[in-house]
Amino acid sequence: MGGFFGVAADYDCVSELFYGTDYHSHLGTKRGGMAVADHTGRITRSIHDITNAQFRSKFDDDLSIFSGNAGIGIISDLEDQPLLITSRLGNFAIVTVGKINNIEDLTERMLKNRFAHFSETGDDELNPTELVAALISQKDSFVDGIKYAQSLIKGSCSIMILCGQTIYAARDLYGRTPVIVGVKEGAHAITMETTAFPNLGYELKYELGPGEIAEITSDKVVQKREPLAEMQICSFLWVYYGYPSSCYEGINTETVRYANGALLSEADGKVDVDSICGIPDSGIAHAIGYSNHCKIPYQRSFVKYTPTWPRSFMPQNQSVRNLVAKMKLIPVKEQIRDKRLLFCDDSIVRGTQLRDTVVRLYEDGVKEVHMRSACPPLVFGCKFLNFSRSRSELDLAARRAIQKFEGEDPSDEVIAGYLVYGSEKYEKMVESIRKELNLSSLKFQSLDNLVAAIGLPKERLCTYCWDGYEPESAKAEK
Repeated sequence: MGGFFGVAADYDCVSELFYGTDYHSHLGTKRGGMAVADHTGRITRSIHDITNAQFRSKFDDDLSIFSGNAGIGIISDLEDQPLLITSRLGNFAIVTVGKINNIEDLTERMLKNRFAHFSETGDDELNPTELVAALISQKDSFVDGIKYAQSLIKGSCSIMILCGQTIYAARDLYGRTPVIVGVKEGAHAITMETTAFPNLGYELKYELGPGEIAEITSDKVVQKREPLAEMQICSFLWVYYGYPSSCYEGINTETVRYANGALLSEADGKVDVDSICGIPDSGIAHAIGYSNHCKIPYQRSFVKYTPTWPRSFMPQNQSVRNLVAKMKLIPVKEQIRDKRLLFCDDSIVRGTQLRDTVVRLYEDGVKEVHMRSACPPLVFGCKFLNFSRSRSELDLAARRAIQKFEGEDPSDEVIAGYLVYGSEKYEKMVESIRKELNLSSLKFQSLDNLVAAIGLPKERLCTYCWDGYEPESAKAEK
């Protein structure tokens, strides 16, 4: 997914930018970068590979090269960022978060219009941030350029631009990712995680609405485009992505997870198990909510070795991902042997790691393993935030189960029959997943209960990965 942070201040902002960016480390896996503008407008930038190391450890030695009152930083899923651009709009740095589904078409369009070349490529893919910068530079102002780029992008794209002592921040057109402004004396900050604010002394000022653009300096925030009416903020922020202390649309993630776990327990009724457990770390809050509701003790049967595995995201390579999943989770055998355990996890995606975890539990003498997923079965691959880099939806455990019953290419109408919570086809799909994972029982949260736990109207939430829903206005863009 990725996350960004920016600061515009009337003092040197490097330390705040460093720590604010670091507070987004749970959102990305591959690259970290910062760019700072000094009083003359000259921009200094540094980018590091953070695949096997923390952001802080890679940038500690770089801090002495930075000096300035405005800067932007990013933790990126894939590509190098920030990029430094020289254009008709002047020199600027840019970062983006999102997913551009029509990147090849837009690239071809630019080249046909005699745009000279693109230089930022990696893993045989064009750097999407460079494409966004090229689109922005076609217009006569940053604001018009951002509007133009976002109007052409299919998918989502939130943007931050640093030009001199000014930062332009833009939330993607449907607000799938949060962009939040904080304030304190002499400074404004822009973040995707409100977790970054308290220890840096910022108070939340307001959240940009869908498509909103703001021009931000140390002393003011000027709205350059009003929010659009329709919002589709990613529900998975509250299920998994978001850090426990963060809030989006005024709603705290940890509070939602406790409520979500309680609703899972309420739907279950009485369960005959010895303890409730959470898959570290993202399943823990859901499990505590479940335990508090059903009055069965919460205990840790697995602990995460945080000194060397602090980050929740996993490498993109499946074999490495499986190894990391095994190495970072250490069983507490005394809490496993001869016990009936009910686990809560944020979601079941491919099921590969969970299946291996269940094997380990049985090897350690568990009597029963019951699993509760804090969200519905994932049936559609995310088109908006790079939640999964899977090449095929058949990587998803739920989609494999549907294929087993319906063949390789079932119609949308056929798939829809498996999305109805509690229906015969739904139960058949869940039972197939249960058998594949060798679980004593398996249940998923209903979409209605998840929406209730979040507390926003469903029409304001993106639920595409569970029900395939897109607003008609978004479909019209295709």
